[in-house]
Amino acid sequence: MNILILGGGGREHALAWAFAQNPKCDRLWCAPGNAGIAEVADCVALDILDGRKVLDFARENGVDFVMIGPEAPLAEGVADVLRAGGLLVFGPGREAARLEASKAFTKEIASACGAPTAASQTFTDETAARAWVAQQGAPIVVKADGLAAGKGVTVAMTEAEAQAALDGIFAEGPGARVVIEEFMTGEEASLFVLAHGTEFLVVGTAQDHKRALDGDEGPNTGGMGAYSPAPVMTPEVTERALAEIVRPTLVEMARRGTPFQGVLFAGLMIEDGRPRLVEYNVRFGDPEIQAIAMRLGAQLLDAILACAEGRLGAARINWAADHAMSVVIAARGYPGSYVRGEPIGLPALDDPRARIFHAGTKIEGGELVSNGGRVLNAAARGATLAEARALAYAVAAAVDWPGGYFRRDIGWRAL
Repeated sequence: MNILILGGGGREHALAWAFAQNPKCDRLWCAPGNAGIAEVADCVALDILDGRKVLDFARENGVDFVMIGPEAPLAEGVADVLRAGGLLVFGPGREAARLEASKAFTKEIASACGAPTAASQTFTDETAARAWVAQQGAPIVVKADGLAAGKGVTVAMTEAEAQAALDGIFAEGPGARVVIEEFMTGEEASLFVLAHGTEFLVVGTAQDHKRALDGDEGPNTGGMGAYSPAPVMTPEVTERALAEIVRPTLVEMARRGTPFQGVLFAGLMIEDGRPRLVEYNVRFGDPEIQAIAMRLGAQLLDAILACAEGRLGAARINWAADHAMSVVIAARGYPGSYVRGEPIGLPALDDPRARIFHAGTKIEGGELVSNGGRVLNAAARGATLAEARALAYAVAAAVDWPGGYFRRDIGWRAL
């Protein structure tokens, strides 16, 4: 097959690396890609939010399958345009992508299908939102209703923090909408399923670390590291999440005439063995997918194709009894202001259990330089999580980049 991946971050490098190992993959393109992806795929300059341009490129180059990586083109309806053009595509259409693009819509779906989640209220009126926060008190959770690259949520431990979060959301001007919900206690974890209508296949569990600094301190980020599987996602908890949250959601989406096709990423809060829905994403998590891809390798493409082609009923994944971890190396200052264009020296890796995935890099003057906030992922797998962690951190420490930093405690919940 000739395959096109849309996106240019760490998620897309992990997908490209896994796809390239599969004998089904003949030629591989990635738009726009990055310096690491360029080692396994042809990177092309393409506006991935313009479905028409993507379709034209696919037709001109004999593309058989399009994998949509990030959330933005899904929310723009790029999958709809490509499917209407006769292409095989992985990813939900615009209406189904609202499960990520609108937190208020997710709450509506959860209410309709009885999926357990936090009690909430949605506001477009700033005065009413502020009054609600004052009435409820803290801790409380404030969520911007829209795409925010994993950073639109404020877990406010004080009322002042919640009001400050509202300042930022309503500063966007007319049309701003906010979901305010109860603070849930427990342990967070991620469940990833491939879904086609009401059929689904579990492709992994993970836990990530959102805060920038050790000890889960500092500002919220897009994710500073992750590990898979998540110990808290026992077979019993996983089955309960599937039965009470995932399956009812897929049934409700199909009932509305907007069946879901793609990866449904359920962010969960687990307390006393009871999972509740925090939010949905409609693409693979980054950096969770780096850890999952390390465990699945080439069979990740087989599972994704089975989903896109509607063959999930017969699809199977062969899991090894292993663990994987991904440690994000970010530019100093991230998620605030940071410098781009700093040279990076990468170590030679001769251990097949270890990889460096690029998230924000480019080649400038023949040299690898930083080109983003989250720049690299040091990933590794091992027989135990401790073994995977030791190897991932050895790789991270070997990267020569004085302008980079990484958390030293990824995996602390499990270890």
